[in-house]
Amino acid sequence: MTKQSTKPNILVVNDDGITATGIKNLMEVMQEIGNVVVVAPDSPQSGMGHAITIGKPIRFDRVDLYPGVEMYKCSGTPVDCVKIAVNKIFKGKKPDLCVSGINHGLNNSINVIYSGTMSAAVEGAIEKIPSIGFSLDDFAADADFSFTKKYIKSICEQVLEHGLPEGTLLNVNFPKGDHLKGIKICRQANAKWAEDFEERIDPYKRPYYWLTGVFQNFDKGEDTDVWALENNYVSIVPVQFDLTAHHAIQTLNSWDFGSNDHTKGAEPKHKISSPDGLNLG
Repeated sequence: MTKQSTKPNILVVNDDGITATGIKNLMEVMQEIGNVVVVAPDSPQSGMGHAITIGKPIRFDRVDLYPGVEMYKCSGTPVDCVKIAVNKIFKGKKPDLCVSGINHGLNNSINVIYSGTMSAAVEGAIEKIPSIGFSLDDFAADADFSFTKKYIKSICEQVLEHGLPEGTLLNVNFPKGDHLKGIKICRQANAKWAEDFEERIDPYKRPYYWLTGVFQNFDKGEDTDVWALENNYVSIVPVQFDLTAHHAIQTLNSWDFGSNDHTKGAEPKHKISSPDGLNLG
């Protein structure tokens, strides 16, 4: 990272690879806001989740895909890209913003768990960098991202101005098409993939399997990301990486685990507190 100015320093990452149309569009928006550094996988890494590279080397090299843009391709995962950027390019001086995407395909509802796009943004948040993941409901290589740009710029400017609560990042999804009604702040819908593994036969007569599935929405609420996207709104879901099920702590404290410290019906010696300081023992 060589640029010095009063503009914010912005890290741009993705999971579709450094040559993807989505990251080019995101980079162009970020250039209107601040100093941009792009670090992206050298090949598509969709569905990698929060995977990191262990046991083999990671390589990253400067590339000149677009004039005047500091860009690096990385042999690792989307999360590796963030780690490399923070430690070797920014050299520990954190960027002011980390943006990931624009992903080819939605990352709404349960998809956030599997998404390399969102995991890169989560890693930025773990590093205490305000972070946002952007996705569009269009898998086409030549997808039209142009109509997303004004929303992306506005969202990023708001985050730079106000910051985000610690441990929180934003998951932003766009429906396909340019007839958007506006932005909805949402919760993650209760939905999942009903998966199937289609059996096929290779030229050597050996079976192999191809993952397919149907997206099932069990949530009829009108405050969810699925509802917003189906009704032509941009959805913004605040996401956290603390996976503690705080609502279950009190229940678990009532169980008898057979330990010397906690016999059935007795007060446990070690109690867990909730985030608001209430004793849940």
